[in-house]
Amino acid sequence: MRVIAGTAKGVRLKAVSGSQVRPTTDRVKESLFQIIGPYFDGGNILDLFAGSGSLGLEALSRGAQHAVFVDQKKASVDVIRTNLRSAKLEERSEVYRRDARSALRHLKRQGKVFRYIFLDPPYRDPVLSGILEQISVGNMLEPDGTVIVERASDVILEADYHDLKRIRTLHYGDTDVDLYCQKEE
Repeated sequence: MRVIAGTAKGVRLKAVSGSQVRPTTDRVKESLFQIIGPYFDGGNILDLFAGSGSLGLEALSRGAQHAVFVDQKKASVDVIRTNLRSAKLEERSEVYRRDARSALRHLKRQGKVFRYIFLDPPYRDPVLSGILEQISVGNMLEPDGTVIVERASDVILEADYHDLKRIRTLHYGDTDVDLYCQKEE
């Protein structure tokens, strides 16, 4: 696992040991970033269920201004901090060890909004629908922002969550990635 492009291109990322964390493959990550934008002109990123932090690190390397990483496991938080140090991206990031719902409430109270929100919970964890609702109702996405949801292909999500509308689904074997944007008024 590595950073594919940008200022930290080629930096090898440490993975979280054990089978609890399933990192996004380089193939899926590369394809995803070609679709959402190979490079960014700033913006804030939220990497929820961050695991090793691979998606948020990639976005920072490609020009995102700031990233917030959230995971409830200590091992994941330790790996994220190690990876941020290796990529020299610590100063442009925050790392929280919290439950996803609690973290969203905390970030909402701080008035944070994001251009990109990455959701990659443990496969088949039933939390995704509730998290998408919370993001939508909390207005945590910039008007032109995107929520990126990685899930097992047999997990079904709704096409809409309040103000969020699925605009595309990408298929990679047993993994699907859904892109949600705000509905146009």
